Amino acid sequence: MTEWDIKKLRILRTLAEQGTVTATAEALHMTPSAVSQQLTNLARQLGVTLLEAQGRRVRLTDAAHLVLRHAEAVFAELERADAELAGYLAGDAGEVRIGAFSTAVPALVVPAVAILRRTRPGVEVRVRETEAAEAYELLSAGGVDLALSLAAHAPTARDRRFTRVTLLEDPLDVALPPGHPLADAPDLRLADLSGDPWIYGGSGPWSEIAVGACEAAGFVPEQAHSASGWTAILAMVEAGMGVALVPRMVSSRASGVAVRVLAHDRPTRHVIAAVRRGAESAPAVAHALSALRAAAEPDRR
Repeated sequence: MTEWDIKKLRILRTLAEQGTVTATAEALHMTPSAVSQQLTNLARQLGVTLLEAQGRRVRLTDAAHLVLRHAEAVFAELERADAELAGYLAGDAGEVRIGAFSTAVPALVVPAVAILRRTRPGVEVRVRETEAAEAYELLSAGGVDLALSLAAHAPTARDRRFTRVTLLEDPLDVALPPGHPLADAPDLRLADLSGDPWIYGGSGPWSEIAVGACEAAGFVPEQAHSASGWTAILAMVEAGMGVALVPRMVSSRASGVAVRVLAHDRPTRHVIAAVRRGAESAPAVAHALSALRAAAEPDRR
């Protein structure tokens, strides 16, 4: 039977994720020569060529991709074994490290922590505010146990490294200056605001969400101002500088602006949680996911 070395397989997986030996070495706190040596040894043990030179870089061979497909199943089983062992040793006690985007922290993570303190006081939560890309890098490397992001920012459901859990559909409301002529209008539609100046991010998925919602309503929004933080966006709306689409997770806590629900257009974004595949069986992680689902229920927000 072929000898499989878990440590070397993790190095190969990290190389597939990072793309270069140097980046792999940095991610694993190794030297590039040590990474190369370990992968050479793994290729010798398996009896196949794993890497091919491509200019100054290397590329994974078809054999390497075949090995990784099976290795992912092995890693998932090891996560489940760790989870069951943790449950056996610690019962309901344990630590969960959560990486979450900024608006999810007050809207979901903080309420979930409050739920856990009441129902599972032995579970300790450590929170880290992160952008989606960093959250998934940390999740893959073991730096966090659970990552919260928008579905638009997340790896696809076909990524076998992670298990995804849908938490909520977050509607987008429109924020208007308090004195706006349509601030109290019944049955407000996005198209009614087609002639207004708009405030949204300059690039990225949120900009695409805002523009896409307006285009679906039949117009292209005139971007008067650009901002990425909700505090800045809402301050500009309050000052009468424009209107903005704001997720319910933010608008439910907004003050100083007129927030209107778009019952007809109903633009939405989706929030998901992700864990390393197999780790959802760990008691502390399972309790954290359960608390996040409870925090996401409509009557709690």
